Amino acid sequence: MAKNILIVEDDDFFRELISKRLSSEGYDISEAIDGEQGIEKINEGGIDLIILDILLPGIDGFEVLSKIKENPAVSSTPVVILSNLGQKEEVEKGMNLGATDYLIKAQVTSDEIVNKVKSVLK
Repeated sequence: MAKNILIVEDDDFFRELISKRLSSEGYDISEAIDGEQGIEKINEGGIDLIILDILLPGIDGFEVLSKIKENPAVSSTPVVILSNLGQKEEVEKGMNLGATDYLIKAQVTSDEIVNKVKSVLK
């Protein structure tokens, strides 16, 4: 059975790019365009991995991550942060909040994202 990946990303172009790339690898993709929608979809369950942007309208990615980790039903779901925010403090904050990994958009290719997803879901 295909793994379900939720992409929480407000940039339409980037979200569609990642979505299509992961779909072509056989993953089932759900999408959310902001933090609130992301939390709703996560709380519905059935998500195997979350790709989370930090800079989101409304509730930011750090807040989304905090809410995931506070909810025992979904707290073990791996979260890979994929953001343009790449300062050491931001990366540390994401990891301290419980992210599985932290990727910086400008420094990562779609192949590297796919490989990260595969390694996390093993």
